[in-house]
Amino acid sequence: MGETVLGYEFVEFIPDELKERTLYISCTYCTVVHKCCCGCGREVVTPLSPTGWKLVFDGKNVSLYPSIGSWSLPCQSHYFITNNKVIWAPKWTKKQIARGRAKEAKAKEGYYAKTQPPVAAAETPSAPPLASTEPKESLWQKIQMWFS
Repeated sequence: MGETVLGYEFVEFIPDELKERTLYISCTYCTVVHKCCCGCGREVVTPLSPTGWKLVFDGKNVSLYPSIGSWSLPCQSHYFITNNKVIWAPKWTKKQIARGRAKEAKAKEGYYAKTQPPVAAAETPSAPPLASTEPKESLWQKIQMWFS
């Protein structure tokens, strides 16, 4: 495949109609969306996160890491987006895809295990105390007790 150069638009919301060869970048929703670079017309969503894709914008060019593997699409395209250009990568086998997904799941599990401290037994929420069956003292009764 020849060289494919992508444009980009910073948007709050992803538009209903996507243009070919355009990355839609929503910083608000930490998401980049584009039509698959193979030309199949399918939508590719790349959520940005500490364990997912990372976006680099240098003021002129956009890069998205790691590679984009459209494993759940019929085309199964695999490419990098580096400095607004599509760099094609070899297709993966089913075994490579399974290994890649397992690695991603393990990375997410490790990251979120570190960022959320375990709940200690003393911190475990308990049932609220039961309401007392004894009648409460009125404000007037409390004032009287004060002066007695």
